[in-house]
Amino acid sequence: MTAPPDPVFAAFTTAGLWPGLGKRAAAELPAAGIQTSDDVTADRLLKLPRVGRQRAERLFSSFLAAQPTYQVVELLVAAGIAAKLATNAADALGPDAARRLRDDPWRLLSLSQVTLADADRLAVSVLPGVDKQDQRRGRALVALTLRTATRDGHTVLPVDLVLAALKAEDVREPVAAIEAAVDSGDVLLHEPPFEEPDEDDADGGEFSDPDPALRTLSLSRYGMAEEAVAEAVARLAATAERIADPASVRSVAKGLDPAQLEAVAQVLGHGVSLLTGGPGTGKSRTVASVVKLLETKGVEVALAAPTGRAAKRLEELTDHPAVTVHRLLGAQGTTGGFARNEEWPLDADVIVVDEASMLDVELTAALLEACADGTHLLLVGDPAQLPSIGPGHVLGDLIDSGAVPVTELTTLHRQAAGGAIARLATGVRGGELVHVESPDREVVIVPASGSAEAARRVVQLVTDSIPRALSLDPATVQVVTPVHRGPAGTIELNKALKAELNPGDGTVWGFDVGDRVVATANHLDLEPVGFANGEVGVVTGTGDGSLSIDFSSGPCNVTGTALGDLKHGWAITVHRAQGSEWPGVVVVLPPEAGGMLSRPLVYTALTRAQKHLSIVHASGAALARAVREVDVRPRRTRLAQLLREQAG
Repeated sequence: MTAPPDPVFAAFTTAGLWPGLGKRAAAELPAAGIQTSDDVTADRLLKLPRVGRQRAERLFSSFLAAQPTYQVVELLVAAGIAAKLATNAADALGPDAARRLRDDPWRLLSLSQVTLADADRLAVSVLPGVDKQDQRRGRALVALTLRTATRDGHTVLPVDLVLAALKAEDVREPVAAIEAAVDSGDVLLHEPPFEEPDEDDADGGEFSDPDPALRTLSLSRYGMAEEAVAEAVARLAATAERIADPASVRSVAKGLDPAQLEAVAQVLGHGVSLLTGGPGTGKSRTVASVVKLLETKGVEVALAAPTGRAAKRLEELTDHPAVTVHRLLGAQGTTGGFARNEEWPLDADVIVVDEASMLDVELTAALLEACADGTHLLLVGDPAQLPSIGPGHVLGDLIDSGAVPVTELTTLHRQAAGGAIARLATGVRGGELVHVESPDREVVIVPASGSAEAARRVVQLVTDSIPRALSLDPATVQVVTPVHRGPAGTIELNKALKAELNPGDGTVWGFDVGDRVVATANHLDLEPVGFANGEVGVVTGTGDGSLSIDFSSGPCNVTGTALGDLKHGWAITVHRAQGSEWPGVVVVLPPEAGGMLSRPLVYTALTRAQKHLSIVHASGAALARAVREVDVRPRRTRLAQLLREQAG
């Protein structure tokens, strides 16, 4: 006799936490007599439709392997918390995640998408009689406050702000909570630097005590990453030897302006150097000249970029292999670890990384630690673009520190190819929304009175106007919007575009063959090549609980929890579009985006287009005001200060 349904088992299966079991097969479990964990056997799984002996054995093995996740689901369901959080908990806290959560339920706050109310509910469930003044809660709140700040890109917060946040959550002893967080090793306390004494001061040039108001806190991982970046930059600067005679630059000088020649020369003599500039200023041509010169000298060069599309573009422009930074470093699954590091450094003598504005502090630390002494690193980027999604402000901090040589390209070379787009982007970069003449319809402004009309215009442009007027295949046109919600956000636009471009029932997790998808997390461990956050691909095949997808980095078979990190990709956010370019781009600016518009966001959106840019403009005066007045919110970081200290 089959046992009655178990709510924990039901939550586990319906949340898609059983690796290899698709939604359809999960719905068929009760009919096969499988309603509790004790019912799961290979023989019973054989009763499922379309399941043979080999697959039944595989499903049974994957169920047993997922027991750490199952045990967390038991805790979450008892506390009334969504079961889908269990995978992240098991990944973050290890195979004994359930025991660790019973010991300290506020560990749940180390996961994204968890609220303080969730953690408090779990605490009441597993620790009867617990109260809000529990030291474990205060300690976790310190880390939560810092973690929340990292979503806005900050790597540090002033101690005073953290104290205020703790008091707002009724923590009676906030100083003790901070001390406990620092003692745990999860949080670092940073004292402000001593000011050098001024000999002319009236106090006789003595050291003055640092201002305690300048003390900051960071999560250890980000504090250590910033320190690692500063130390590695100093190490590469100190160990770099000239790799070619400056006179050799003349061999690639044809067509380069003085600033571009200076950038080429800097790579030869400096351990770390930066090349910056807007679209059309010749950054790519300069990089191609660097690669050409180094190849003639027999110097080994590695090229990389944060996204697959940017790496592919870099490869095409330089005629030299290029990969994503994650692949260059040998990223290992979703753990965030890398095979290439201090013990096994990269082999290249010179490493060039394009789209460096996208580098967050942890990825930069991993990249620099994998650079052996004497390696030359050239970072190429546009500081006017949006900063990295992850915490830190690496490119900006490197520029602000004055610790490394920077060449900024300002002359517009791209007038014939991409002239109108480049002129419009250059104006926005300087804070001005300029009117550009574009008789060849390279730039088209499409006014709309509201979100609903903007959405209709977008669909019309992608499916009819642009293909008909400009002979651009809809497959090469990307829609970019600042928002997820509303008629002109990613969710509704993707529904509308799918209905027109690839109608279907969504056979696997809402996807059909021919659908465009975008990755929202890294899964580099999948076969044969995996995918990185932000990569756009096309579904080429479906199986039971699996998708075959062709990404820019190559084909990939996606199963299990990785399916939950895919979304439809005809319309994507500006942040996800960063680092990629498409022949045609439709940028939609609906009224609800008004409050989040900024110069870097608008600039990043416009510069995704190679040949054609349509701007569906429904945000009224907010657009011009944002371009004129609203820069990206400053990020609190320590890196520039650390770089200056290392440079002496």
